Amino acid sequence: MNVKKAFYIVVGCISLGLGAVGAVLPLLPSFPFLLLAAICFGKSSQRLHTWFVGTKLYKNNLESYIQGKGMTKRTKIRIMVTVTLLMSVGFFMMHRVPVGQIALGCVWVFHILYFVFGVKTVPAGAARSGLE
Repeated sequence: MNVKKAFYIVVGCISLGLGAVGAVLPLLPSFPFLLLAAICFGKSSQRLHTWFVGTKLYKNNLESYIQGKGMTKRTKIRIMVTVTLLMSVGFFMMHRVPVGQIALGCVWVFHILYFVFGVKTVPAGAARSGLE
């Protein structure tokens, strides 16, 4: 095993752990960590990738988005609320750095616009059943 594959496996396992914690804790977003885990496992080992895409965690949080179908309204709202809460903490901590607040505000606006207009919304049952 080379160093590059080992690096991807380590980062993938850490991301998977954070994504699993994020699926339970409402303040930690699971989606970006699970997406990173999928990428890392895909680059490190076909066996790990196959195992990961078969997990319930992947199927419930990421599968419909990866397949290009979109996300359920509940998932989109959960992600937007979590990011808004986390970014607001950073925003208020930067009260002496107005440029940082402006940059963070712009990132937040684009994040919301992306999830509202860029990610398709699918009915709750369609995300897993394959219906459009």
